[in-house]
Amino acid sequence: MAAGTQWPAPISPLHANAPVHAYYADHFVLPLPSGHRFPMAKYARLRERLAAELPGLCMGEALPASNGELALAHTPAYIEAVASGSLSAAAQREIGFPWSPAMAERARRSVGATLLACRAAMGGAGLAANLAGGTHHAYADKGSGFCVFNDFAVASRLMQTEHARTQRARGPLRVAIVDLDVHQGNGTARIFAHDDSVFTLSLHGAKNFPFRKEPSDLDVELPDGCDDAAYLEALERALEELDRRFEPGLVLYLAGADPHEGDRLGRLKLSFDGLEARDRRVMDWAWRKRIPLAFAMGGGYGHDMEATVQVQVNTYRTALQYHQRWRAVTPAPATGATPTRWHNAAA
Repeated sequence: MAAGTQWPAPISPLHANAPVHAYYADHFVLPLPSGHRFPMAKYARLRERLAAELPGLCMGEALPASNGELALAHTPAYIEAVASGSLSAAAQREIGFPWSPAMAERARRSVGATLLACRAAMGGAGLAANLAGGTHHAYADKGSGFCVFNDFAVASRLMQTEHARTQRARGPLRVAIVDLDVHQGNGTARIFAHDDSVFTLSLHGAKNFPFRKEPSDLDVELPDGCDDAAYLEALERALEELDRRFEPGLVLYLAGADPHEGDRLGRLKLSFDGLEARDRRVMDWAWRKRIPLAFAMGGGYGHDMEATVQVQVNTYRTALQYHQRWRAVTPAPATGATPTRWHNAAA
């Protein structure tokens, strides 16, 4: 931590009788040129659908990540360039967004939403979410592929810092990043390339963006046209391998909608049912180990935007069902008592 950095206090601890918490920043809209392929409208539409259909979800506005928080995963020069608007034209092209004050603010809020979700999950709720996020193409010193800052990288390191301050742990909090976006999490892989406390797992299209992959701790490359059965078999094997090699105290799950068969950029052939089974497998894996899980939505570029939103609504519906299991086994704390904290004591 840089000298003079001030850490914000963690949010008040939650318990498993609290609702599922999810954080949004969709009211910070990027002024994109006409015809831009990034589906900005899907975020507000997702929040609208969740509010109407899933009353068990508690949604709140994301706070912006601070410079100190961002600096856990990004270089000061890059943070300043995004804040001041001094990104080069080439850097803006690689990100895929023209710079604007709204772009810089939205990027901070997208990270902030994942930070709040992690704090909620670690604070006793067991499971929480970001309605956007999953910006896994951002490197320490640059953005890429519609990703400005890497929310999972910042969140992993902040949760490790807060865990060390609040828990008498013998070692660092160990974080597993389960990246099931159709595109490889290249920025995340590079940031944690030499960090044994974070395990990066990515299932992605072999021939899809990014065309220059970075080595994750475990990469599973899938052929174009991969269907439900083949995908779920590959996921099962990947989780078994993760189990053999790593014991996490926190799971960050990138639940991308872009493996869906109707996605413009995905090239895989997963159905709605297949993607729901994917979500259930990851959440069940974390639930059985009693590991807190925070998830973000990642990519989704359907020919029909409503299909992308439906994939994401299904993820939240599944999350609410698993949260009921946390509620069933974790009583609310008595007044003045310390709430149950969902972390691995051995982590």
